[in-house]
Amino acid sequence: MKILKPTAYYEPEQVSSSHLDKDLEEAFLQAGFDYIIVAPSPTRDVSKETRIAYKKIKYEQKFDGKLEIFRIPVFREGRNPVGRAWRYFWSSLKIYRKCIKQQNVDIVFAASTPPIQGILAAKIAKKLKVPFIYNLQDIFPDSLVNAKMAKKGSFIWKIGRKIEDFTYFKADKIIVISDDLKNNLLAKGVQKEKIDVVHNWINLDNVYYVENKNNSILRKIGLSEKDPIITYAGNIGFAQDIISLIKAFEIINITKRVYFVIFGNGSEYVTIKNYIESYKLQHFVLLYPKQPQELVSEVYSLGLFSMISCLPGFGDISVPSKTYSILATGTPIIANFDLDSELCNMIVNNSLGKISPSGEIELLAENIIEAIDNYSYERKKIRAFVKENYSSFICTTEYVKIIRRISFKRK
Repeated sequence: MKILKPTAYYEPEQVSSSHLDKDLEEAFLQAGFDYIIVAPSPTRDVSKETRIAYKKIKYEQKFDGKLEIFRIPVFREGRNPVGRAWRYFWSSLKIYRKCIKQQNVDIVFAASTPPIQGILAAKIAKKLKVPFIYNLQDIFPDSLVNAKMAKKGSFIWKIGRKIEDFTYFKADKIIVISDDLKNNLLAKGVQKEKIDVVHNWINLDNVYYVENKNNSILRKIGLSEKDPIITYAGNIGFAQDIISLIKAFEIINITKRVYFVIFGNGSEYVTIKNYIESYKLQHFVLLYPKQPQELVSEVYSLGLFSMISCLPGFGDISVPSKTYSILATGTPIIANFDLDSELCNMIVNNSLGKISPSGEIELLAENIIEAIDNYSYERKKIRAFVKENYSSFICTTEYVKIIRRISFKRK
């Protein structure tokens, strides 16, 4: 069995799904599959030295040749949306040309970032005359509408829907990460038989609880083991509505001291930084850039709770992958999220934390105070829940089964 994966990013680049990609890679190789990765030369969040070094690396082999990596030279990714779109288009053409030269491929497997990745994979699969499996992590253009970056019925939205319909029609199997995403696709007319739900996961060997007395981040930020801390770690963008979280802590700190520690990068980082400084909140709101991946256990172990947040309307199209990292450390969640979402149902049904409707700042503040004053969570039980339901072994095994079924049907 040989799997071909065209992708927009690959290590040493780090994106939110990097740990999932790595675990899948290991699962495929352990299952005896040959795996081919075709990716642009790395540019995202890598040093100049790394960028220069990889200009000379066009091909790699690992695991006795079971894993092959082809690097496509393209210009560096910038922040300008038009420039990034052009880079995606240009790199897709070059990736396509490299992929269709591969021999004895059985499956084309691709994820949904960027949105045109599905079109690229479908075209490659058609040329090679093999099935196409699509791993859907996020729904475009719904995410743009919810983020108020486009309006339903607008030109961009119509293009996004065309991309969606084409990709879903061409895919032989669509793997979605939640029942909410499945229902979204069913409402758009996608055949039920095409869709399988496999939740995202966490590798419990890599993410675990770190006691505060051993937590290097606690020492770095200058707080003590006795200080009540709540964290947010992740993307700091418009959709995450970090301002609402900070406003809730402004209310809390009128009567009691609770520290809110934020780790992340994103389009709203400067806005958040300016807000904190303008209102002189630095004594209880601490903002830091995204921490290295090797510190993920310390980041999510730091607080009594860790927060997940989004604007209204986002809950039915995404279950943040960091959910499983947070729970793997045994840390309960406080969610500022859509109440009818799969995430909130999971939290409530399994006693994993507290939930508040997106944007309800006063209620969120009340929930945080109540959660701290009546803390009753056991980290071991929360971690056990993840182990039983969202371990990397359980979930990646499902991917292997799906690929084998598709391959068997083809034969």
